[in-house]
Amino acid sequence: MTEYGGRRNQAERDAITVEIGYALCSAAFAAAVVFGTVAGPAFVFDVSAAVRSVLLGSGATVAAVVFFARVVSVLMRFRRPDQPSQPGRTNPDS
Repeated sequence: MTEYGGRRNQAERDAITVEIGYALCSAAFAAAVVFGTVAGPAFVFDVSAAVRSVLLGSGATVAAVVFFARVVSVLMRFRRPDQPSQPGRTNPDS
């Protein structure tokens, strides 16, 4: 993104699309692993209905938090670069 506040070219739009796709896929994978880890014992072991309910609810909650945290962390790394410290000066030699 070479121009501050300007339009993005096709390569920049493609890069953003790929980054969003990566963020969503990696977040879904991480959430699935966390859900399986937390709620998995409810399916593997013979537990009561109350314990099963707690494990499934906890797994879903933690998985949702992990999903959103992963998406935000990936997309924050891909932000626009900071604007110049002196407005109106875009060239470092100015």
